[in-house]
Amino acid sequence: MAGNKIIALLRGGDRRSIGRGDSVVAMVAEKPALFSQLIAGLWDADPVVRMRSADAAEKISRKNYGLLASYRKELLSLLAEASEQEVRWHLAVMVPRLSLNLEERKLAVSSLQRYLDDRSSIVKTFALQGLADLAQIEPSIRETVIEILQEARRKGTAAMKARSKKLLRGLEKV
Repeated sequence: MAGNKIIALLRGGDRRSIGRGDSVVAMVAEKPALFSQLIAGLWDADPVVRMRSADAAEKISRKNYGLLASYRKELLSLLAEASEQEVRWHLAVMVPRLSLNLEERKLAVSSLQRYLDDRSSIVKTFALQGLADLAQIEPSIRETVIEILQEARRKGTAAMKARSKKLLRGLEKV
């Protein structure tokens, strides 16, 4: 079965590598119907599969946001519940690609604000990106996000400072 093949390609090794994730990205880009199997990997029992599924889904959704649409509720729920940093940082940039209603945006903003307390600088940095992406489409959170970015630019890690500076420039143009 194709789905099992996708998951099988994501198994093995450890979380320091993407394994054959790029092969999976190419396969799913060629056959978007396989995307559902990739998304199912976000809930796999194996943390390596979950991490690689998140990586591949994020890469694919950069070019094709529409593939995420059918999974809006599941991804929002996972955004709120995920504990693994590798899954969190990919969700932080994927969820803002969804067409969200006001309540869903509030949920996403709340989850991303909690990510700012994560121990991982990468999760925090991608949470800043996700918040800025949401602020581009939701004017009501723009000032709050600008304040968060200004704070991160002053007190964050080096990565957070650099990303905040860039994101602030983008929001100030709006």
